[in-house]
Amino acid sequence: MRQIKHFTQNALPDRHILEVENLCVSYERREGGLFRKEERMQVLHNVSFSIRKGEVLGLVGESGCGKSTLSRTILGLQTRYEGKVRCAARMPQMIFQDPYSSLNPAKKVGWILEEPLRLNTKLSGKERRLKALDMLDRVGLEEKIADRLPRQLSGGQRQRVCIAESLMLEPELLIADEPVSALDVTIQAQILELLIRLQREMGLAILFISHDMRVVYQLSQRVMVMKDGRIVESGDVDEVYFHPKHPYTKELLEAAGIEDEAARQMKGD
Repeated sequence: MRQIKHFTQNALPDRHILEVENLCVSYERREGGLFRKEERMQVLHNVSFSIRKGEVLGLVGESGCGKSTLSRTILGLQTRYEGKVRCAARMPQMIFQDPYSSLNPAKKVGWILEEPLRLNTKLSGKERRLKALDMLDRVGLEEKIADRLPRQLSGGQRQRVCIAESLMLEPELLIADEPVSALDVTIQAQILELLIRLQREMGLAILFISHDMRVVYQLSQRVMVMKDGRIVESGDVDEVYFHPKHPYTKELLEAAGIEDEAARQMKGD
């Protein structure tokens, strides 16, 4: 089994660009037939955390635990909630899980990358094109990709385009919602290496959301574990992975095959 490792970089001191305090989100749910009864289903329960500039915070938990609801709330896509969400980051952006459905299939890649600039800047067409080509290079794609449609690209290429699109406005905060889960293992590793490099070069803060404990460990400095809409454990990544306190964290580590491996590393084997 491959040794677990992660990337660390000191965040800039004491500058919080995102603060979430006692966040609660619930949805209306209707049950029954003709005389349907409305009930409220609580999705997030008093979630609190912060992210500093340049920090990578991992959020791990199984499907349906509330991770995606949290990301939508931070970006303002979920507007009905209780608690506080304070975001001081410039132009926060999201990398979506599915590169197959998150790109406009009718538009070429160059147009897709230029669209955020068309909507948010006064750059000329030539300036937009140059920035799009530069961003393609930064994510490891050739210029000719700009003239292709998404369906003409591989899954890994599409996800690189999604990452490039999210960076066009030079955001300070990225929310990466399961960005590698739809890719095979080899491509996953390449995309993670790309995110690590871009995070270092651009000083990005990232909320990295995943169900995969190994993937979160590779990228994150701190980690939160979510179960049923609650943060059950959080802390520095080494502390949580090597000295887990909550039974659910231990379950996730064991399921990922990390628990025994971490014990061996601690013994120096």
